[in-house]
Amino acid sequence: MPTPDSSASKEVVTAALLVIGGKILSGRTKDQNIGYIAEYLTALGIDLKEVRVVGDEERAIVDALNALRHRYTYVFTTGGIGPTHGDITADCVAKAFGVPIDTDPRALAILHEWVKTTGAEMNEARLRLTRIPKDADLILNKVSGAPGFWIGNVIVMAGVPSIMQAMLDEVAPKLKIGIPMISETVRADAREGDIGMQLGEIAKANPGVAVGSYPFFDAQHGPNTNVVLRAHDAQNLRKLNARSRRCWSECGEHNQRAPEPRRSRRNRGSSPLRQRHQ
Repeated sequence: MPTPDSSASKEVVTAALLVIGGKILSGRTKDQNIGYIAEYLTALGIDLKEVRVVGDEERAIVDALNALRHRYTYVFTTGGIGPTHGDITADCVAKAFGVPIDTDPRALAILHEWVKTTGAEMNEARLRLTRIPKDADLILNKVSGAPGFWIGNVIVMAGVPSIMQAMLDEVAPKLKIGIPMISETVRADAREGDIGMQLGEIAKANPGVAVGSYPFFDAQHGPNTNVVLRAHDAQNLRKLNARSRRCWSECGEHNQRAPEPRRSRRNRGSSPLRQRHQ
């Protein structure tokens, strides 16, 4: 996982992620890339502002690309660059940018070398992997050979997590680094509903800080809440952290609640759903 360096710019760098694939929308494939990319970009000081998921449909992909690439510093895409008829991401990117697409000699050379090394057969399906929009830069793929590509501010990667991660490592050194996002977690020792109004007031008074609440269950004390504060300015974050801690301590009666009653062992039966599967 990358870490921000001292050469980070003073501007806010933003990104969107476009997940492409009917397999994701059908539930047949469970996405493993969104969380990884979000954490990776945060470490680089890049704010992931939006994630969209679209099927393998030309109009949906082209429209999403054109909307996102004009709104954010970078657009990352995952999925749809494989060897089958349903892999249409490269064609859609070319259409969005208004450029032709054809077999790229660089990609073809890479694939020929991969075929020679692995003993695989060069066939029509694999040749589809070498079709790259005009003027795009290649993103090397150290896992399975076939490259991704980068055109304008759009970075096109594979959907397979291990390949996507390798491609992301390839492009990371070339990305514009923004102001790192810093986060602090405050345990409120209160139910989320008890501090909802205070959270709203804190967020309204501090527009430069993202205030999030994450309820959880404490086995000893019952329902509780972690409040996560995120900001680019470390000094403002420290000040707000201190104020928020005082706020939770002043909740008084909310924090002095009794533990939630535990269900007796006698009443703990299997759920009807679980019983059906036993």
